[in-house]
Order: sequence, then C-alpha cells, then structure tokens
Amino acid sequence: MTAAEVISLSAADLAAKLRAKEVTARAVAEAYLAVIDKKNAGLNAYLGIYDDVLAQADEADKKLTAGEPGSLLGIPIALKDNLLWEGREVTAASKILEGYKATYTATAVQKLLDAGAVLIGRTNMDEFAMGGSTENSAFGVTKNPRDTSRVSGGSSGGSAVAVAAHLAAGALGSDTGGSVRQPASFCGVVGFKPTYGAVSRYGLIAMASSFDVVGTFGRTVADAKLLFEAIRGRDEMDMTTDEQPLAASKKKVVGVPRALLAEGVDADVLTNFEASIEKLRAAGYEVRDVELPSLSAALAVYYILVPAEVSSNMARYDGVRFGKRLEGKNLFETYRKTRGAFLGEEVKRRILVGTYALSAGYADEYYRTAVKARRAISAELDRAFKDVDLIATPTSPFPAWKVGEKAGDVLATYLADVFTVGANVAGAPAISVPAGEVTRDGVALPTGLQLIAPRWGEERLFAAGQAFERMGA
Repeated sequence: MTAAEVISLSAADLAAKLRAKEVTARAVAEAYLAVIDKKNAGLNAYLGIYDDVLAQADEADKKLTAGEPGSLLGIPIALKDNLLWEGREVTAASKILEGYKATYTATAVQKLLDAGAVLIGRTNMDEFAMGGSTENSAFGVTKNPRDTSRVSGGSSGGSAVAVAAHLAAGALGSDTGGSVRQPASFCGVVGFKPTYGAVSRYGLIAMASSFDVVGTFGRTVADAKLLFEAIRGRDEMDMTTDEQPLAASKKKVVGVPRALLAEGVDADVLTNFEASIEKLRAAGYEVRDVELPSLSAALAVYYILVPAEVSSNMARYDGVRFGKRLEGKNLFETYRKTRGAFLGEEVKRRILVGTYALSAGYADEYYRTAVKARRAISAELDRAFKDVDLIATPTSPFPAWKVGEKAGDVLATYLADVFTVGANVAGAPAISVPAGEVTRDGVALPTGLQLIAPRWGEERLFAAGQAFERMGA
C-alpha cells in the first residue's frame, strides 16, 4: 500500500489491513509522521510528537506477527494534551505546566497502550480545556484544515484537526460541555462523548470534575466506537466509573426539540439539520417533536456550575506543588505572581466567576439554584427518553468562525455550546456526525448533526450514526 492509501483509511479499515499483513505498523507510523512533518506547522494540531513512535510501531508489528490480541494494534492515535502518560510532557496548553512531565499514566491512555495503539503525540487545546475554539491555548491557535483562517473549535481542537487532516487515525479528547462534539462538527469528523462514568477520568487533568468525560474522535462512527470500546470500563482509581450493559433500542424514534431551534441558529445550518432529519426518516427512524423547556436553561446552569468547579480545581496551580513558580516576598505574593504570569485570560475569568458563585451571600442564589436546575434538566431528559430513543439537534448553531472574530465577545463563543451542554449537565452520551456543509467566503465548511441518548444508551447512538452515514452525503 502507498502512504497516501494508508492515511486515507479509517481506523477500523486500517486495523483490518494490519491484521491481514497488507501493511506494517512501521509503514503506517512513517506515513503519518511524514504528513505531520509536512502539515503540522501550518495547522498547529500537535504540541509535541513522542520520540518513540517508530519503536512503538515495531513492537506492534511483533505482536501482529505473533497473532497477539489487541483491537488497536498498530493504529496511530493522538492524545489531547490533558491526558497523562508517565514520563511524558503534558501541559494542558498552559504556560504554568510547560515542561512538566507526568508522574503516572491516565487509565484511558493505559488502555490504548494495552490495546496496542501507537501513540503519536499530544494535541493542542484551549488552556485547561477552557474555551470552544482552541484560541485560548498558550501555544497558539489550532487552524481549521478546511480554511486556516478559521478556528478548529474546542477545547479539543487539536485532536479534531489531527483526525480531519489525516495526522492521526483517531484521537482522544475531553468533553466538558461539547469539547469533543463541537470541534468534530467544525472539522468534519465524528466526535463521541460517552455516558459520564463510562470512561475513567483518572489521569485526565480536571477542569470541572462532575462534567468532564474522555471522548473519542474518528473519521467514521465505527472508528469512534472502536476507541470507546478500548477505553471504557470500571476503574478502581475513579469511583465515579461504572460499567452498565449498552443495550440498543428497537423503537427507532428521534425527538426534535423545535423550540430550541427557534432563534440563534444560522439559516444554512438549520437547512442542513432539516435535511439530516429527512435522512434519518429515510433510514427508518420515526421523527417526533418533543418539548424540553428546561433544556433552554442548560447553558446558564453550565456556566455557573463549571466555573465553580474550575475555581476549586485550579487552586492546585499555585507555584508550590508543581508547575512553574515565581518567587514573591511571602506565600500570597508567590501565588499572585505565579498565577498572574502563567495562567491565561479565559482561565482567570472562569476562576473569578466560579469564586464569585461560591462566595458567601451568593452561593444560594447562584450555585445551589444551578444544582437544582441541573437535577430538573436531567429528570426532564429522562422523561423524554420514555417516548423517544434519541434527541437530535445541530451540533453547533453556526459553522467555524474566523480566528479572532469573536475575541471581543466572549459570550458569543459560549453560545457555540448551546446544544451540546445539555448532555454534560445530564451525564448522557452524545455524538456528532458530519451533516452537510455551508459555504462561507467560497469555502465549504462542515456542519454536524448531534444525537443524544439516555445514560448507557451508546449503542443507540452508534446504530443511528452508522445508519445516517449509510445514507451518504
């Protein structure tokens, strides 16, 4: 096989070719490294390439020759730069962790290694996963491969671009409010967020612990599923993990919350969404309108609870225990100088908002009210799923914007999450699949269809996503 043929294969197809001895893991790794060397400088998808990629590939070839098991043997996978791998640099795209080397390995990463994956490098992201465009990285913006004047989405923008630009066969990201699904939509790939607790968060640098989920990117639904099956499962190092049977449903009913689509959605995106709904009908799904009034509050709930958890989780970056340090006259001055110099503006903003929401006199008004609303949203979704298998929305209300276009309007960037945050608020699984294109400045930009399932309803998502893919463009 030629290098061009190798990098054009989906991860699932590549796995079959490797097992059939039609290509070696070393040849695959070399093909991807060559593309990275050619393209990464212009895209800034990777912050670092691991120095033992070819050695990993050689080890995979030995196992393939011996017929050893491993669902990902020889498959090149990229890691978002907030997943720890012992002895390797991990920065969460922040200056405060620049040069820091992980002291242990994340469970999800270890499971990739156990499955035989070849880990290529660490991908760019919004600093500490705070953002929706990868413009908040301390190490520069990741560019959209369809139009490098536009953002890749975020916070897992580097992982999305790595898959879209054929710099990896698959990738891991983290999804706190849409950080896998939204960049997948912007870059034209599949992005999957599992049920909260289906994948261990051990070794994932925390942003908001009750929302964070390790998710997967692939060129196809089968690829995203392949990676998920490799990393899922209960973990004694993360007591929020569980392993429930992922039962499929025979009803094949999709609910559409029309009221949520009434305003704020780009007209062309809405047109693509309606076309996607017709494809689902053609694939044998019944489509019904559903009422989800509480879901309209999900974005507000998210941007109270998440900054509150950010405020707590970010307290550890103080220049004392790890990371960079600027000495001050006293301990408080050391904190102030270190955090002031090495944390970015979006991180500081969310710390301030979260600290305010938790402060005396305001916790009842903001934080505890948001906690109650979160329960109401989750209960409302549970009720809806008694009548429908899946809920469908656009993944994002608009396509990728120009780099810097929304720099002066932070709230506008938050609105990109309006359809994705509900799944995180409820802990439900969701997937974004490519669903048409819109033309901007003469360039065809991808849009995505989001499907949400009840907790542990992953098989419904995979079945519907694959049925949608079979309907073609």
